[in-house]
Amino acid sequence: MSSTPGYTPPKVWTWTKPSGGQFASINRPVAGPTHERTLPRGRHPLQLYSLATPNGVKVTVMLEELLAAGHSGAEYDAWLIRINEGDQFGSGFVDVNPNSKIPALLDCSGPAPIRVFESGAILLYLAEKFGAFVPTDPARRAECLSWLFWQVGSAPYVGGGLGHFYAYAPTKIEYAIDRFAMETKRQMDVLDRRLGESRYVAGDEYTIADMAIWPWYGGMAKGLLYDAGEFLQVQDYRNVIRWADEIGARPAVKRGRMVNRVMGPLDSQLHERHDAGDFDTRTQDKLQPEA
Repeated sequence: MSSTPGYTPPKVWTWTKPSGGQFASINRPVAGPTHERTLPRGRHPLQLYSLATPNGVKVTVMLEELLAAGHSGAEYDAWLIRINEGDQFGSGFVDVNPNSKIPALLDCSGPAPIRVFESGAILLYLAEKFGAFVPTDPARRAECLSWLFWQVGSAPYVGGGLGHFYAYAPTKIEYAIDRFAMETKRQMDVLDRRLGESRYVAGDEYTIADMAIWPWYGGMAKGLLYDAGEFLQVQDYRNVIRWADEIGARPAVKRGRMVNRVMGPLDSQLHERHDAGDFDTRTQDKLQPEA
């Protein structure tokens, strides 16, 4: 892996050509909508607009866990946002999330809808709304929120760094891949050491910190992200693997991982979720049988 020598950054960067790579068609240096599109609304209190990326899975897992715990007010409609087709730049989506990133949530349970964007903010909002999956004891709450924000601050190095340069960039740049592989492995070691001390990330209690971290670092430990398992020797992180397996076996987590999913076996894809029965009747193997 090497880079093209001789590049000197200009004094002023200008957008003169596509960035290249898998997501070149949706990358641009300005915000705001590119087209008019009203978001759909369903009948439930919570309206989620998302895709089953790691950040999207955080929220659908949380919603399914809330329902499993008996919080009927957490019923939700999940609408598919195809980011590779630019759905996140529709005017309705930008109204809910001006940053044009999934997931985005509308809470329609009150007199006026409340918008919540950024996955960590959505997790904390829901935890506080329902009084679930975040400790109330000050010390345990601080531990939970510290790990939640650790994930929020650290995952861009994994997705935007390692994932981009290792899997998506049109040119393999040795320095960039080495830089982000080193940081990803350091983060995995941080988590592995922590999980050698406690059953869950924040202690003995399953919390939103686990829900935030599992789709990213659990997926990495199981070799599910960027085809980078062998490259990073993820089998070395035994405590993370133990924890990832335990979280992944939870029925609500299995359901949450299916919502807004557009990849993998058809029976694992529930493009839209409007009712608990959809998991049995509206997965893609039933709507679009294998040829």
